[in-house]
Amino acid sequence: MSRSDRAPRQRSRQVALQTLFARDFADPQQADGETAIQEIFERVAQNFDLPAGARDFALELVAGTTSELSDIDDLLAANAINWKISRMATVDRNVLRLAIYELSRTDTPVSVILDEAIQLARRFGGESSPGFVNGVLDAVAKQIGREAEPDAVAQEIGKQAEPDVVAEQAGRHAEADAKDSRESGRGTR
Repeated sequence: MSRSDRAPRQRSRQVALQTLFARDFADPQQADGETAIQEIFERVAQNFDLPAGARDFALELVAGTTSELSDIDDLLAANAINWKISRMATVDRNVLRLAIYELSRTDTPVSVILDEAIQLARRFGGESSPGFVNGVLDAVAKQIGREAEPDAVAQEIGKQAEPDVVAEQAGRHAEADAKDSRESGRGTR
């Protein structure tokens, strides 16, 4: 997928994040329910130039995340060790909720979900947000059986890397590094 193909989905995730963020600050009695979420979404989405498909994807993320919030928060609480959900930064909490929804309910590749979530955390969160989001999502992905893909190069050629092949490649790289070090006179120590 080219960078330009990803741009609408990136904006979709931004709209979804900002909608969830706005929902957290809305009056709880007015923010619950499908109609209220739709209204918040419409207010946020009007500030973005989204193609129809990207708008639909953003709404799907928001609707899915809010309808599955209890299950998502259970996964989040189980994997954010020593953190109460209510004490998390609002941006971090909603980036995590959005990504957990994608991890558990869509077929989007794990590496894409993690990358997009980290980018959202970097753009809208605090200094430590990207690392926090990455750590929690990695744990969630492992718990639900959707670990990141093992070898991006192997995926590019349409094959999944076998652990033995990866170990063999790592051994060859180490041997080549050692040879380069000996030839340059630096040694391997």
